[in-house]
Amino acid sequence: MNQVPVIVASARTPIGRAFKGSLVEERPDDMVAKVIRSALEQVPQIEAGDIDEILVGCGSPGGEQGFNIARVAAVLLGYDTVPGATVNRYCASSVQTTRQAAHSILAGEARFVVSAGVESCTSYKKGEADSIPDTMNPAFDEAQTRTSQMERISATAWSDPRADGRLPDIYIAMGQTAENVANLHGVTRAHQDEYALLAQQRTAAASERGFWARETSPYVRRDGTVVEADDSPRPNTTAEALAALAPAFREGGTVTAGNCCPLSDGASALIIAGDQDAANLGLQPKARIQATAVSALSPEIMGLGPVESVRKVLAYAGMTLADIDLVELNEAFAAQVIACQRELDIPLDKLNVNGGAIAIGHPFGSTGARMTNTLIHALEERDLERGIVTMCVGGGQGMAMIVERI
Repeated sequence: MNQVPVIVASARTPIGRAFKGSLVEERPDDMVAKVIRSALEQVPQIEAGDIDEILVGCGSPGGEQGFNIARVAAVLLGYDTVPGATVNRYCASSVQTTRQAAHSILAGEARFVVSAGVESCTSYKKGEADSIPDTMNPAFDEAQTRTSQMERISATAWSDPRADGRLPDIYIAMGQTAENVANLHGVTRAHQDEYALLAQQRTAAASERGFWARETSPYVRRDGTVVEADDSPRPNTTAEALAALAPAFREGGTVTAGNCCPLSDGASALIIAGDQDAANLGLQPKARIQATAVSALSPEIMGLGPVESVRKVLAYAGMTLADIDLVELNEAFAAQVIACQRELDIPLDKLNVNGGAIAIGHPFGSTGARMTNTLIHALEERDLERGIVTMCVGGGQGMAMIVERI
């Protein structure tokens, strides 16, 4: 029986500001278990025995986020017989879990799969014993060579932040990659601040009409208090305030704390089903998953990852950008959003129409499912049909997914 993978429920926590926000005392396994429960409460017809697997995306699966957090979440939920797997594709981790869920349904090997994501950046620094282990690849030795897109780019277009002169490692600081992209594509500081201001204004406007509340599940903290809204939006920011900020990553650079996303804590979840199995339980799907794609490029310019992944996913679906009503492109840095918009020729009135991560935050493993949730609600609100979720990925990758509203 060939089935189409559909999304039947979606939920996310409010997004907390790492180290000082509303979720700093919350464990990531608790966060993801609670948000999965919130999503499943929307579809009470699905019982624990119906769930074939829980997949959780996590950008840094170690410390409190280690020990296969997907399986930990299953046990916390009381689903002892439900298997779980943790997936890491950094910022695209919970788009990858959605892709894997869709593929298992297309293959006839699953009926209902939870696709979730979580990140507690706060947990990285909760103490030596619980901290994320240092898993960075060592820097390339001077004697080593590699085939790189950077070889085709002027040496003045990027810089090596390492004082010892070695090539940067595969996980060069993300802010440095944004500076590289800004240099390569002529994205000025003024361009970045202008986009950041627009992102904050769009986020604030969406909040005022209740958009973010519709996709967010109130979160009950350990102390019993309830968090209902995101920590990080700055609705009263101004062009002057953004212009006054100092460069954050490179002397004389253009990337600031105001034109990139803040470090964040949060979790999100989607419930994926086969369309016929959903119909058999009387469920009304929200959207169908039409195609997914991944791509890769040099780590030093990872922010351009969405360009090729969007082109690939459109080709897989037999579409062009004209067939797409809305695009959710993760706002890791204004520099890379602008560069990708230019390369793909995305109309601004289709792009991140409710704002995004520059304002609300970017809990890495959670963001893909959060953006899918956001896209579905945006399509519903505007009575539109089809959209793309896409993001760049640390290490030099891109990912994209097309969903169609039902």
